[in-house]
Amino acid sequence: MSEGSAELSFLPMQIADLDAVLEIESVSHLHPWTRGNFSDSLAAGHWAYCIRPQIDQAIKGSYLDPAILWAYCILFPAVDELHLLNITVSPKLRKLGLGSRMMAAIEGVAAQQNIPRIILEARPSNIAAVTLYQKLGYEQIGIRKNYYPADLQLGLREDALVMAKSIKLES
Repeated sequence: MSEGSAELSFLPMQIADLDAVLEIESVSHLHPWTRGNFSDSLAAGHWAYCIRPQIDQAIKGSYLDPAILWAYCILFPAVDELHLLNITVSPKLRKLGLGSRMMAAIEGVAAQQNIPRIILEARPSNIAAVTLYQKLGYEQIGIRKNYYPADLQLGLREDALVMAKSIKLES
């Protein structure tokens, strides 16, 4: 079984997970979230999940080892929308479809919770993310000017594309 076809386990993120989360975060983003950012999200009650292979498919010492963190996401539920704050896949496991599978699971959670829309921000320079979101049916609904830090030394910032998708709710 390949990493791309293994069943995923979405486990609630705990403070004990933060070392593994920060290891991936620090190599994945130009301006990564800090331990404090993650701790604050957990304290605020955001829906935070660590994604690992399911225990029944475990192969110790491989990427199917459930001790190995594959990815994580942070979601902020509001009254009528689910705001995706952070979604990151381990660099070693990219291009295997995990991002698409995670987004499908997040959309399932939104539908289950009767939340009719998912909203997110993406850097225009993050072509892979923007392409994935577009492929999954997310549409640009706006721009947040100077949203992301781009170069701390020069004080430059990058806009964010605001993207959204309506979720079909069970009637």
